[in-house]
Amino acid sequence: MQKENKACNIAPANRVGTVQEYYFSRKLKEIAEMNAAGKDVISLGVGNPDLPPSEATIEALCEHSRKSDTHGYQPYVGIPELRKAFAAWYHKWYGVELDPLTEVQPLIGSKEGILHTSLAFLNPGDGVLVPNPGYPTYTSVSKLVGAEVVYYELKEELGWQPDFEELEKQDLSQVKLMWVNYPNMPTGANASVELYEKLVAFGKKHGIVICNDNPYSFILNNNPLSILSIPGAKEICIEMNSMSKSHNMPGWRMAMLASNAQFVQWILKVKSNIDSGQFKPMQYAAIEALNAPKAWYDQMNEVYGSRRDLAGQIMDTLNCTYDKNQVGMFLWGKIPAEAESSEAIANKVLYEANVFITPGFIFGSRGKRYIRISLCCKNETLEKALKRIQAIIK
Repeated sequence: MQKENKACNIAPANRVGTVQEYYFSRKLKEIAEMNAAGKDVISLGVGNPDLPPSEATIEALCEHSRKSDTHGYQPYVGIPELRKAFAAWYHKWYGVELDPLTEVQPLIGSKEGILHTSLAFLNPGDGVLVPNPGYPTYTSVSKLVGAEVVYYELKEELGWQPDFEELEKQDLSQVKLMWVNYPNMPTGANASVELYEKLVAFGKKHGIVICNDNPYSFILNNNPLSILSIPGAKEICIEMNSMSKSHNMPGWRMAMLASNAQFVQWILKVKSNIDSGQFKPMQYAAIEALNAPKAWYDQMNEVYGSRRDLAGQIMDTLNCTYDKNQVGMFLWGKIPAEAESSEAIANKVLYEANVFITPGFIFGSRGKRYIRISLCCKNETLEKALKRIQAIIK
């Protein structure tokens, strides 16, 4: 007789009750069930690049994987060659000088970096400024470490930038860290030198660490910027960068952060107690990826440009409005005034057309009248999705 599976009245830690299962984790399970039932759902929800890394990247992985001395544990700070490659990449594309020995820290994905940075800087009860709309992980990780989330609104009429006048009116005495994300996800708003200057000045004035999450600066963007290019930024800023989007390496989990030596050391102290470094052949492959010429980025963006045109046609079909100057690998659109909600539109498209798009409410209250379309699928798939949606719109 099979015994009943009980948890013996064991309760989870209180922090488990502060977060929910990630929206895409729940939704992708539902989509898998729909596909198992023969629905053939087209997913335009997740920013999961479908293009491959450069051929040199793959060759480097294969070459170094065959060596007998590359399969052991690696340094927590990454191999010196990788840190030098990240520093050289920052110098070439952003005009930022980094000391590869003390100011660069490789990460197993920037999502990991959000946790490590939060653990390194935030005590229970400390305030953390989180954008609304914004990446949900900023909120969930802040809650997991016991910080107090203080939302700041990004408004379309301000170009999806922080309202610094409103921020100055708030009690910021307990705020220790501010998450920013430019080029922005989900809105596609680009960075500017002026914005970065304001953020650096704001952080210095109030003693708030400014952490810029910067994985989208090469996607459909002719002018990549780093907040660390602002004079004095390293004193108060941390920047994370990921190879998932810029180099088509999402499953590789290759990323980095850069800041002053003291900030990096504090984060390393946390990180070294959690993971054991990255596979050495993958680090050598990342070095090759970072050496990609401008022509490689241009070719990738030709593909994304044609995809964005098709995503725009889907937005037009749904009677949504959108800024054609957006950058990044998504298209963010405002739903029509007569529409009930973004969730209602997303559900109609999913259950009637078998196409998954992301409702903006998952990014915060400021996103509830918006939807997001991922550009991470081939043109023929986007064309198929467009026809399906056109068929259900009367």
